[in-house]
Amino acid sequence: MEESKARKLLVNTGKKLLEAGLVARTWGNISCRLDAENILITPSGLDYMKTKEEDIVKMNLTTGKWQGVRKPSGERRVHIAAYQAFPDVNFVIHTHQTYASALGLAGFEQLDITKEEKEALGGIMTADYGLPGTKKLTKAVKAAFQAGAKAVLMKNHGVLICGNNQEEAMSKAILLEGICKRNIKGDFEVTQDIKSGKAEKLLDAIKEKFRYAALVQTPAVLSCANRRTPIYAQVDDMAQMIGRKIPVVPDNEAAQALKRLNAVLVPGIGAVVRSESEDDMKAIKLLVDKAAICSIHTAACSEKARIGVIEAVLMKFVYKTVYSKQKG
Repeated sequence: MEESKARKLLVNTGKKLLEAGLVARTWGNISCRLDAENILITPSGLDYMKTKEEDIVKMNLTTGKWQGVRKPSGERRVHIAAYQAFPDVNFVIHTHQTYASALGLAGFEQLDITKEEKEALGGIMTADYGLPGTKKLTKAVKAAFQAGAKAVLMKNHGVLICGNNQEEAMSKAILLEGICKRNIKGDFEVTQDIKSGKAEKLLDAIKEKFRYAALVQTPAVLSCANRRTPIYAQVDDMAQMIGRKIPVVPDNEAAQALKRLNAVLVPGIGAVVRSESEDDMKAIKLLVDKAAICSIHTAACSEKARIGVIEAVLMKFVYKTVYSKQKG
């Protein structure tokens, strides 16, 4: 593909992934094969809405050397592995899509999927956990590629999707999310009325202390809150931006708890979140819902799948000191 067209395609694809809800904030990454020796890949930690064609990084498939004004995505190794494993793959997307991420936590021995869907995905497998960008993660993903999978659910992390072109890769990502959504297990019914008046009063009080605050009242979040079930980090993005645990607190303790946390569950209300910016608040709201869906699904599968304490602390530290500063 002509380089200028390829750069433009990657920029536009990032925006499409945001619009489709397959990624949030700066998470995920995209690449395409430029020629027999090189690929283009999105930069590390840059907002998709602010990424320009000149920000895209050129990388050599053999040496891993790169050219550009920005550093390439930290997940570049799994992208390179995809192109090396499949000569017919010309476009790779790494997403943090909600239902596929949740399903990858507990595996799918009895997946409800048609023959046609499986063929369209080009094979689907899970890959064992490894910290983002590490050799351990790359090795796990390579093993899935060697088994023929072109849609890989990376445990506790996200999804890697390989396509012949951009259209096919995007189509696979959307198809996969639909398949995974219908395979999610657990009870998402809200068993308690929402205390709307009390919720609004609590939010007003919290907004007096924090400029950016919001309620999250999705079925999954309300279910966890009403059952007084804390949510533990099972996916990297929650560990990075929220931490290893979203506790359950009484409504009269929520404001105090939010001085040291940015998300808490409140029975009868849902979750209350706060952040340092409007953009961060939107991302945290999405992450809280995603984390609740993951929590309910894994509980129904009798699978904890929690990220280790050390790994969670490390990822939050790296996010705060590196990625949050790169975003803009």
